[in-house]
Amino acid sequence: MSKCEQCIIRQFNSLKSLTKDELVRIAGCKTSKTIKKGTVLFEEGEHINGVFCIKDGVCKVSKMSDNGRDQIVNLVRKGDLLGERSLINDESSNLKAIAVNDMEICFIPKEEIVRDLEDNPKFTMDILKNMASSLKTADNFIVDMAQKTVKQRLAATLLSLDERFAKNENGALDILLSREDIANIIGTATESAIRLLSEFKKKKLINLKGKEVFILDNKGLKDISTGF
Repeated sequence: MSKCEQCIIRQFNSLKSLTKDELVRIAGCKTSKTIKKGTVLFEEGEHINGVFCIKDGVCKVSKMSDNGRDQIVNLVRKGDLLGERSLINDESSNLKAIAVNDMEICFIPKEEIVRDLEDNPKFTMDILKNMASSLKTADNFIVDMAQKTVKQRLAATLLSLDERFAKNENGALDILLSREDIANIIGTATESAIRLLSEFKKKKLINLKGKEVFILDNKGLKDISTGF
């Protein structure tokens, strides 16, 4: 079992605020596992009862709309915590999480983390800051969905992916999303997403090879995303 106090991943999230003794205790009760691409981490309406620390890989977090479409609201990546809201309220999850690629995760039971929330103000503050940041992102997302065109949203999404994810050895974004995933991020039909991606490729804003996406013209994408 890997030791939390020696794990570099915790430096990227709120766990960095825990003391060595707290980390040793968490290492003794967490469960680590490898999750295959396409596996559901948790379903909408499920009680999570803890937090996931993402050691490697990416998962998509989505909500099902009334018309049966999945709306992807976030991509959670290596270094992130997932499920912090379950620590604060006892409600079932409002969202669903699915592995986009093979993942390594650690699951920390709620009762253990709640002890640290009660005893370590620095950790509590860090969790609250992360949740405030998530709320800000959600606010921006709502405004974009209401006021930007689908084309603007696609350009903004590609820029966001370029900012958040590294490049692979080919120079493509180091995250392979299906056309359906991209459509579910920008809130449109898959055919519309395919048509717009082809249009962006023709304009040499991006290149596409299978699921690989290469960002070629950041300024051009920024101009589209802001409505120029």
